[in-house]
Amino acid sequence: MIDSPDQTTQTGTTLTAREKRDLQKAQLRPLANLRPELYDEDDYSQDELETMMEMYNGTMASIEEGEIVKSRVLDIRDNMVVLDIGFKSEGTIPLEEFKDLPDLKPGDEVEVLLEHLEDQEGSVVLSKKKADFMRVWERIRVAYENDEPVRGALIKKIKGGVVVDLMGVDAFLPGSQIALRRVPNVDELLGQTFDFKIIKLNKRRRNIVVSRRVILEQERAGKREKLMKELQKDQVRKGVVKNITDFGAFIDLGGVDGLLHITDMSYGRIQHPSEMVHIGQELEVKVLDIDWDRERISLGLKQLQSYPWKDVAEKYPVGTRVSGKVVSITNYGAFIELEPGIEGLVHISEMSWTRNVRHPSKLVSIGEAIEAVVLKVDPNEEKISLGMKQTEQDPWMMLPEKYPVGTRLNGKVRNLTSFGAFVEIEPGIDGLIHISDMSWTKRVQHPSEVVKKGDSVDVVILNVDAENKRISLGLKQATEDPWLRIGETYPVGTELKGKVVRLMDKGVVVDIGNDIEGFVPVSQLNFGQPVNSPADIVYETMNLDLRVLEVDPIHRRIVLAVTGIPADQPPRPETPSKVIPMESDDYNLSDPIPTPPDSYVEEPA
Repeated sequence: MIDSPDQTTQTGTTLTAREKRDLQKAQLRPLANLRPELYDEDDYSQDELETMMEMYNGTMASIEEGEIVKSRVLDIRDNMVVLDIGFKSEGTIPLEEFKDLPDLKPGDEVEVLLEHLEDQEGSVVLSKKKADFMRVWERIRVAYENDEPVRGALIKKIKGGVVVDLMGVDAFLPGSQIALRRVPNVDELLGQTFDFKIIKLNKRRRNIVVSRRVILEQERAGKREKLMKELQKDQVRKGVVKNITDFGAFIDLGGVDGLLHITDMSYGRIQHPSEMVHIGQELEVKVLDIDWDRERISLGLKQLQSYPWKDVAEKYPVGTRVSGKVVSITNYGAFIELEPGIEGLVHISEMSWTRNVRHPSKLVSIGEAIEAVVLKVDPNEEKISLGMKQTEQDPWMMLPEKYPVGTRLNGKVRNLTSFGAFVEIEPGIDGLIHISDMSWTKRVQHPSEVVKKGDSVDVVILNVDAENKRISLGLKQATEDPWLRIGETYPVGTELKGKVVRLMDKGVVVDIGNDIEGFVPVSQLNFGQPVNSPADIVYETMNLDLRVLEVDPIHRRIVLAVTGIPADQPPRPETPSKVIPMESDDYNLSDPIPTPPDSYVEEPA
């Protein structure tokens, strides 16, 4: 507003008449711009200028830029509202600023903000939106200064948070201030109304930041103090499921959250807490532990249920045939759920009578329904031992009748060990051919000298030990014993040729053909001359001329003497042949066949 000129300036200097007139003309010049037909500074005297100044000042006395003024709607046209504020010209405001007044009509009074008395075209510049903002801003400012909550609605999600409508003014709600914990799905809150605290205010930038978390923390603090006086261990209280995670669910006990861990939800096995509870569900829980210093409350749901292991020994006595579902598989067995909260273990050794199970997954799978027999019950340790193979008759018990001693059959070599070969005589049942039962005439050092894996061989049942699950097989017994005819084939004095197979400290083993080995004592190596070691005379693969000195079919031996050393010989090995110790000159007795250990141990294939 323009004030009337004084006789002096602000510094106290008295104006001359000329200066006073120039000042009045300058102040009236805006009026000349608006109403040129009323003003021409050259046509007015000093008294007339004074009169016009009074008229001008009176017109503008009640209107100032930046003020909220009352206006009257003159007309609504072309999406614009024409308003009269009682000034020299009318003002217009876009119709969209009157969304809160859908029934607006000519003659209605509304409050607007007078932004400028005139724009470049000489029109009054008005704004209803800014007037609304100023009125709301004042209420917001008062709430901020007095630390009072304000009501607002979440209207849309933006980067970093949510836009909140506070009485028609947009405010920013950071994501961290929405709730006490991170909200997994903000979209579910849009459209809802809450109380907020204003935590930051900047009128110049029209920046308002609000927080709901501050109010929730204040409420929680009050409820927590009250709950601390009421809550006790082992209490049963009602709560509402507030949030669900992979490891459990948070339960609102009335201002304070407690954790219901997945292991305390059910005595049975569950994969995820959502199988037991859902958000918003009301349920009763038991207080298991309270730690106010760490603000942790542990809750239990299964503790309100009956203990399933009570009287389990009477319910599942040893020998009972049961059925259940495979719920877990480990390297050592499979866990079977007999009923919710009760599981039994089928150890890998109790899965099959005949199969050598490498891993339980070869026989069972998760979710599969199986039958088993209760082997042992330990209620104190909450353990039940089950057996799958016990649901069938032990095939080993029938083997002595099915395969009496002397039975001839054909089988496949499944594996080799240092002491023999395992032969499958029917699916899942193997018998052992010991190296001593592989040849009538050869001293077999390793099964690979006679058979190899995958060979199909004819064998004879020598013994069946059903209790220890062992079957002894004979390979040589499937053929006629050649020693009954060797005496006729190689009579004493027979001249023959042989090849050195092994060096013993008491003599040399030679191969005389037809898978027959003979023995040359040290005394018969050098034509009667003394010999310290067989290695001084012969080496492995060396050819010798021999004569039969003795044939003993009972002890299965042929004693030979060296009659000559042929000139044509294979090259002597760079490494001297190993000399094997013997206890006597008796070849059969001094070269014992190693016996297998107490239990068959297979070498890797």
